[in-house]
Amino acid sequence: MGAVSYETDRDHDLAPRRMAKYRTPSGEVFEIPFADDAEIPEEWPCKNGQTGTLIEGEGVESKPVKPPRTHWDMLLERRTIDELDELLEERLEQLRKRRRNAARIAKEQKEAQENQA
Repeated sequence: MGAVSYETDRDHDLAPRRMAKYRTPSGEVFEIPFADDAEIPEEWPCKNGQTGTLIEGEGVESKPVKPPRTHWDMLLERRTIDELDELLEERLEQLRKRRRNAARIAKEQKEAQENQA
């Protein structure tokens, strides 16, 4: 949608179309070709990243866009906050246990080196 075709217009009968003009907030004006029977939207994204508003004629309002589901939303579909708190505590306890074991092993190795010296 909105892409420019690089095919030549020679030796073809093109579908009837009309051009829609849009203006961005920065004042840039651009045209987009639409089929004659297509509904022209009120807004169209410009190459510069801004959204252009239809200058001439009346366009069709865009449908409200549903906000994207985040990872957090999907997680909350599977688990409650209480379950997540419980899982967090379990994982933190595992990490603490690993750190205690690593500290104990390091202390034993240090004592063994001191005894050899």
